Amino acid sequence: MDAGELACGKTTARDLDAWIVFADESGQSLRPPKARTWSRRGKTPVVTVSGIGSGRVSVAGLVCCKPGLRTRLIYRMLVHHGRKGERKGFREADFAALLDGAHQQLRAPIVLVWDNSTVHTDAAMRALLATRAWLTVFRLPTYAPDLNPAEGVWSHLKRTLANLAARGTDQLAALVRSRLKRMRYRPGLLDGFIAETGLVYTAEPP
Repeated sequence: MDAGELACGKTTARDLDAWIVFADESGQSLRPPKARTWSRRGKTPVVTVSGIGSGRVSVAGLVCCKPGLRTRLIYRMLVHHGRKGERKGFREADFAALLDGAHQQLRAPIVLVWDNSTVHTDAAMRALLATRAWLTVFRLPTYAPDLNPAEGVWSHLKRTLANLAARGTDQLAALVRSRLKRMRYRPGLLDGFIAETGLVYTAEPP
C-alpha cells in the first residue's frame, strides 16, 4: 500500500462512514522479553526461567479508529499449552470471528488494513471476507510494520512483560490479558501508536 492507496482507504472509510481497522498478530512464549532494570553496583539481576513446557499465547489485535470517536483496541487470545492437537496460531475462521465481533461492537462498516501474510491472502480467507458486505480490505506492503499501529501495541505489551517470568502458560495468559485490558482504557496511548506510523487522518471536503 503506497500513499495513494492509503488515501483511497481513508476516502473509502469517509464515504462509508466506516471505521479504519488495523490488524496484526503476535505471540509470547514463557521466556520473558529482556529489558534494562536497576540493580546494586556489581550485582547483575537474574530472572530465573524454568524452561519447562512449550506453552505460548497468541494474540490477534485490531486498532480501530474513526474521527471524533475514541480509538479502540479489540483482540482475541489463543492459549497453547504444548499439548498434542492444540492449535498454535490463528486460522482463517478465527480471524473471521474476530472481525465479526468487531463489527458488532463498532456497529458500522469496517475498512480493514493488514499485511500480506499467507493466512490473510489464501483462498479460504478471501472466501470468508467476500461474504461480509460491510467489510472493505486494503493490504500493506510485503514488509511494512512501521505503517501498522498494531505493532505499537505488541511493542508496548512486550515492554510491560519484560523480566517477568511466568510460572506457567495460564499465568502468562493472565498477564497478557491484564496488560491488553489496560491498553483498551487508554485511548491516548492507542492514538500514540497511530501517530508513530506517521499516518494522519484528514477530513476532506465532499
